[in-house]
Amino acid sequence: MIVDKIEKLKLYKEIPGEVVQFLSELDINNIKLGKRVLSDCIYVNIEEYNTKDIEVASFESHDKYIDIQLLLKGSENIYYASRDNLSVKVPYDETRDIAFYSDSIQGYPCIKLDGTNFMMIYPHEAHAPQVSSGNLSQKVLKVVVKIKL
Repeated sequence: MIVDKIEKLKLYKEIPGEVVQFLSELDINNIKLGKRVLSDCIYVNIEEYNTKDIEVASFESHDKYIDIQLLLKGSENIYYASRDNLSVKVPYDETRDIAFYSDSIQGYPCIKLDGTNFMMIYPHEAHAPQVSSGNLSQKVLKVVVKIKL
């Protein structure tokens, strides 16, 4: 996992130039939600949702893609753990590239995304996104970049 300031995205060799360019050209006032394909190996999901309470959040992991997550509006916590230490709830679905885990996320470390930083998550790392960073749910605007391994 890597967490850093958004302006340092271009320093990471794992992040292709077309991703950095796409993110730098986003117009937050005219953004369209949904999936954008940047290449055969890269796509981007732009999502808007309300963050959820820690009690209903769960860990997930992926095998085929690195996730880069960043917020354009709002803030949220993303909890993380090694998936080797978690109990599988829903086995890996190859079509959707996702597995879910039954462990509570409480007690695990988290990163607060707030529009100034990004989090890059590798397949061996489970993560629980979309968690409220305060006592109340809030609407966030999020970009998730998926880079195929």
